[in-house]
Amino acid sequence: MTRTQFYRIVEIRTKIISMTTFLCGSVYALYDTGLWSWTTFIMMGLAVLFVDMGTTGFNSYYDYISGTDNQTYNLERDKVLVHENVSPNTALAISLTLFALAGILGLVLASRTSWWLIVAGGACMVVGYTYTGGPFPISRTPFGEVFAGGFLGTVLFTLSYFVLTKTVNIGAVAASIPLTLLIAKILSVNNTCDRIADEIAGRKTMVILLGADKAKFLLMGELAASYAWAFLLIFLNILPWHTGPLLVIAAVFSVKRFQAMLRRGFSLETKGPSMNDVSQLFLASGASLCIGCLVAFIIR
Repeated sequence: MTRTQFYRIVEIRTKIISMTTFLCGSVYALYDTGLWSWTTFIMMGLAVLFVDMGTTGFNSYYDYISGTDNQTYNLERDKVLVHENVSPNTALAISLTLFALAGILGLVLASRTSWWLIVAGGACMVVGYTYTGGPFPISRTPFGEVFAGGFLGTVLFTLSYFVLTKTVNIGAVAASIPLTLLIAKILSVNNTCDRIADEIAGRKTMVILLGADKAKFLLMGELAASYAWAFLLIFLNILPWHTGPLLVIAAVFSVKRFQAMLRRGFSLETKGPSMNDVSQLFLASGASLCIGCLVAFIIR
């Protein structure tokens, strides 16, 4: 196995999603409480990265052995188990190793904060595994967006806040919702592009249940709700007003990117450009939150 194949098994380019949420939760903690620890920040960042990489490795493994990923319906170069004959056992071993490393870091972080962190971290790892693994994979159900958005969004954001502050408040939970909705949107776009292949594989995703036309309204709703909630948080003084101008720019950019996706359509052939657009949309929102909170902390 080459280094490039390893990166593709764990889809390293997609880790920007979890790392952005982690960074936003950490910066919000700094803005909200003034507390910071570089050691804790780095350990938490590595733990998040390892869990996310391991989860994607499990996804690669189980999608291959279940037949969801095959040469007929999957055109993505990242699927090296399909297109480059990499052993699925290699993907499984990589995932188990990454989860073990994350577990070790989790124990160290728990000793510095609270042993309840083990419970929360363990729950994240269980959801990461069962997303595509086990007898009833979450990704095959209509609840994929809820679990992916919830754990990669709200849970990760509040855990990132907690390890730095040793507490969680309703403001931190509320501040995580815009990112949670956009993460759900990323998965919805992915599932909309994969709709035909997923249906053949027997999946019952939200997109399949809604149908192609109604799924577009789901995508619109997730985007609109994310920005509406973010501006409400500014009005309630949960987010600093400094994020407002940045969010306006991000919202305009996001609408244009989404319009481009609608014009292009959602299919296996357009999946690459669509996932690139929705990822940029998420990063624009995350950057607005991070920069706004950081500026507010510095000039306070």
